[in-house]
Amino acid sequence: MTSQTIPFLIAGPILRKTTSNQLVFWLVTREPIQGAFKLYRHQQQQEVFSADLSQCESIQVGEHAVVTLAHFEGDFPLNQPLEYEFETQHGAISTLSPELLYENEKRLTIVISDKADYVLHGSCRNPHHSSADALVAADKKVAQLPFEKRPDLLMMSGDQIYADHVAGPTLDAIDQVIDLLGLAGESFQDAPIANSDELRAHPDYIYGRDKILPHYVDDGRLITKIIPKWNVPIFSSKECENHLITFAEFFAMYLLTWSPVLWKLVNSSRLLDQGFEFNGKQIEPNWQQVWREEKHNLDGFIQGLPNSQRLSAHIPTYMIFDDHDVTDDWNLTIGWEKAAYTNLFSKRIIGNGLISYWLCQGWGNEPENFNDEFLELARAYFSQPNSETQDEFIQYLYSFERWHYTIHTSPKVVVLDTRTRRWRSESRMNKPSGLMDWEALIEFQQELMHQDKVIVVSAAPIFGVKFIETLQRAMTSLGHPLVVDAENWMAHPGSANTLLSIFTHTKTPTNFVILSGDVHYSFAYDIKLRFRKSSPNIYQITCSGFKNGFPEPLLAFCDHADRLLYSPRSPLNFFTKRKRLKIKKRDPNTPGTRRLVNTSAIGELKLDSQGKPQRISILTADGQEIDFPPINEK
Repeated sequence: MTSQTIPFLIAGPILRKTTSNQLVFWLVTREPIQGAFKLYRHQQQQEVFSADLSQCESIQVGEHAVVTLAHFEGDFPLNQPLEYEFETQHGAISTLSPELLYENEKRLTIVISDKADYVLHGSCRNPHHSSADALVAADKKVAQLPFEKRPDLLMMSGDQIYADHVAGPTLDAIDQVIDLLGLAGESFQDAPIANSDELRAHPDYIYGRDKILPHYVDDGRLITKIIPKWNVPIFSSKECENHLITFAEFFAMYLLTWSPVLWKLVNSSRLLDQGFEFNGKQIEPNWQQVWREEKHNLDGFIQGLPNSQRLSAHIPTYMIFDDHDVTDDWNLTIGWEKAAYTNLFSKRIIGNGLISYWLCQGWGNEPENFNDEFLELARAYFSQPNSETQDEFIQYLYSFERWHYTIHTSPKVVVLDTRTRRWRSESRMNKPSGLMDWEALIEFQQELMHQDKVIVVSAAPIFGVKFIETLQRAMTSLGHPLVVDAENWMAHPGSANTLLSIFTHTKTPTNFVILSGDVHYSFAYDIKLRFRKSSPNIYQITCSGFKNGFPEPLLAFCDHADRLLYSPRSPLNFFTKRKRLKIKKRDPNTPGTRRLVNTSAIGELKLDSQGKPQRISILTADGQEIDFPPINEK
């Protein structure tokens, strides 16, 4: 296959940051982009803004893959329909990729809003999960909306990819994409493989990576010192047989998750065509059946990719990582961190996840967060990819503390980094860390000062299901926090008490909305401070996942137990860290008594002018709208 066979536009454009003076797009092309970006008023030929594309920041990732962050500064019209076009050396993007256009569009249309009154939100998009993709339903809804009723932004609050749980057909497609785009290889230290070439030729390349991944010996417990866990992997994902390892694999995963283009150029049935033989090894029958099931689910996901690509080309899309963007249980305990970062192989794998996150997600959220020193290290690595430049960039990323950001709309949207600035436990190596340390929480509080309304984005719910948190605490006390993913805001006393102090502070915003995902079910809470007449209005709104779900009937049991044991008047509440808060759980307008909705969906939040929810709802992947009406108004 020649380079000319690869379409010019490989992924994107994804509309990222939008303000009155900044406009940011992310896209991947076959070669460096040239030409002009043009912005027009709706249905007019007169240009509002024009810029030279060759001046945009571009990074050559592979022989036939260039990532461009098109960051434009100007005086842009607000709250009105605009049209944009990338006039490239190979023609206009709307001509090269007409599937990006909505019906009756001649150019792609956007609205630069200074408000956040209508927000789409969610997380957890697993391509091979059996559910449908809720982003497809969101795109179909936006296609029917007039400009003035479109969402102000889309917030993806974690697990945009599943680096630790990749489908067999996807990993095989990744292998083909690496050759197709000419992505660079890499070398490893203290690993069972010397380099990426050995990995790609390894008999356990597919459905056997748990044997290749690094293992650790000491997690700090006495029993571990007596009986070393020689065969326990550092990475705790239960389904890590296809865990991504190299940067090229991470990057290819993003392209295959966000764009349909490369799926048309690879043979996703190659393993089947080869009789399930790969690198001279016959894949075991049980994995062959897993492959068939994954392929069936993946085909539906691929079919919907043109819709999700179109949605993100029209709606400002912001992102933040959670664990699966890098690896399951990322930085969950200090014991995990000690094991992961003292092993050169696992340190490289996590670093590759961070490089790809920055390149494909973080960079577009707030380009100003990444200074000249950051970009110089990035350019050094991508211009001359070798172990020295790669490790130097990764080491810098490990000390980087500006993944969080603020969207300066009304209300202000504060997006938290709950992964890299953790409040580590000082008592036990395997005790969950706080999701943010004291310094990060104080910075968070400063963002809230003098605000009457605010939206906070926390990957994990700040106020979760108490019964499930009790189960997590019980497993932690038994020394198994990784088994139940025991990371919640209340798991660490220091971070929990500091966070609750922020909420009970007299200068807390009057209307305080928290958007979360992570948990693979959806719910909504109304929260007030006990014993205070002038309590702020706090709302915990959780929607998860875009394409994922929680095991049944386990969730039904947890839902029932939580209703039974932790009602607002239950005395058990006074044994929790949230005893100063009165939490009322909204009932969805669905049949039955369940409050936890277990379906693939995207959240929809509409606020009034004071920042108070007018409507809390989810749009399911099959197009159904489920409301969480105010208490006593079901």
